[in-house]
Amino acid sequence: MLETVTLDLEHTERGEGHEAAAAATSAPLTPNTPADCGELLFQRCLWCGTPDYRRSFCRACGSRALRREPSAGDGVVLRRQGQVPHNTWFVAMNEGFNLLCRATGTPPVAVGSRVSVVRAGAPLGQGLPVVEPTRPPTSDRSW
Repeated sequence: MLETVTLDLEHTERGEGHEAAAAATSAPLTPNTPADCGELLFQRCLWCGTPDYRRSFCRACGSRALRREPSAGDGVVLRRQGQVPHNTWFVAMNEGFNLLCRATGTPPVAVGSRVSVVRAGAPLGQGLPVVEPTRPPTSDRSW
């Protein structure tokens, strides 16, 4: 069933309510999402519980039943991805999923560094999340 919308041209021609119309058209096209607010979301499979980031199906069981959950935003750097100027890294998040992200901050980023998410991504979901080192790398070896 289609709905028809009728415009009240009488008020438009006289300029009444022009401010309200201008405010309505200047509003953003999409509502604020958690990513706009800096919250990192990941997906968890409802069948097997496997966590993942931005997938259309579970990589473990193939299910399409995924639930979004907020991440605490903390993880450990696994390895560098690509060339040095791009500064992209794979990070193992505490929730159990891996994330490709950009690194920023004063301490140099190294494999094993603890990092936290400072920006989840661009407003419309494009772009990489940005992480910042919280502690220098830790060694598993005891000397």
